Amino acid sequence: MKEKFSILTSTCVPLPLDNIDTDQIIPARFLKATTRQGFGDNLFRDWRYDKEGRLNPDFVLNQGVYKGSILVAGKNFGSGSSREHAAWAVAGYGFRVVISTYFADIFRNNALNNGILPLVVSPEFSAELFETLKGNPQATVTVDLPAQTVCNNATGRCEGFEINEFKKNCLLNGLDDIDYLLAHKDKIEEYERR
Repeated sequence: MKEKFSILTSTCVPLPLDNIDTDQIIPARFLKATTRQGFGDNLFRDWRYDKEGRLNPDFVLNQGVYKGSILVAGKNFGSGSSREHAAWAVAGYGFRVVISTYFADIFRNNALNNGILPLVVSPEFSAELFETLKGNPQATVTVDLPAQTVCNNATGRCEGFEINEFKKNCLLNGLDDIDYLLAHKDKIEEYERR
């Protein structure tokens, strides 16, 4: 079981780059592990560290200015290979929501299966949010999953978002697909007996 998701208000980390692929999220050399532990330490590894393994002070995650449970990214987040490790890295770092104007389908599904909400907003809302965060790193966003709304609390602007009802139910209850099936084990066994 994952942590349940209902309403989240948090500061954000802005990453205004388009076409962030899964190899940038978690480089292939870290894919040998089969458990989820430690992947957050290598999120955006090649951007966070130089070739000698020193922190890159210019990368947003290393600056200390921006923190929070929400990553605000440019369009087309999670493209590239279908590695679930990318979602593990995002979750392992502590992000519960990734906001973008578009997500690659496989990354979106992997994120949802790992308790992360990939939230699609309009280009206008995204641009306003980046501008807000640039001016105020302490600005917050509220994501209301039951109401399916996201609000920029600094401006009061809110947008609705779409989510598959099954995946919404899983997030609200802290379930992945396997947990969902196990929660219905008695019904499944009764059906098999009949």
